[in-house]
Amino acid sequence: MKAIIYCRVSTTKETQETSLARQEEELLRLASTYGFEVASIIKEQASGYDLEREGILELLDLIKDKKVGALLIQDETRLGRGNAKVAILHCILKENVKLYSISHSGELQLSESDSMVLQIVSMVEEYQRKIHNIKIKRGMKRAIEHGYKPQRNLKNQGEHSGRDRKEMPIEEIVKLRNNGLTFAEIAATLRGFGITYLRRQ
Repeated sequence: MKAIIYCRVSTTKETQETSLARQEEELLRLASTYGFEVASIIKEQASGYDLEREGILELLDLIKDKKVGALLIQDETRLGRGNAKVAILHCILKENVKLYSISHSGELQLSESDSMVLQIVSMVEEYQRKIHNIKIKRGMKRAIEHGYKPQRNLKNQGEHSGRDRKEMPIEEIVKLRNNGLTFAEIAATLRGFGITYLRRQ
């Protein structure tokens, strides 16, 4: 399994460089213990309360690669502090990436309070998606009631006619997928914009 090593210290003082080097060394040993292939090592000197960190943004990009299955850290506070930590943990766990830490000598065990907050965040996010889809469905229903005819998206209908080839909005689909929507939800969203792919009868 491929893994990413993430090391962070809070300040740019020279004395902190030793801590970064120590974190890297310990996490490389942890990776070796579990037989992980280290795909990337990210080190940065920044406050854990700051979300706008080059290292953490790079990390979030890398974990979208489904070949990366684990993230190795010294402890969860290396990812962030306060609300920033919860937000980053949510993004990581949503990608089904396992967390391993030095402090737990293996897979990270979240505290009861962190687990509860993350469950609430996931629940809220799911309901936000449902509300979004309901609003699209209601908007389409009202548009049809006011005379909008979605079938006009198909041309040349007749005995020997087919339909015009429609270009797939790839960039929009990728964006929706990256926002955590399922393929069914993406299809519903596209239908809300009048983008349909109907089979010939």
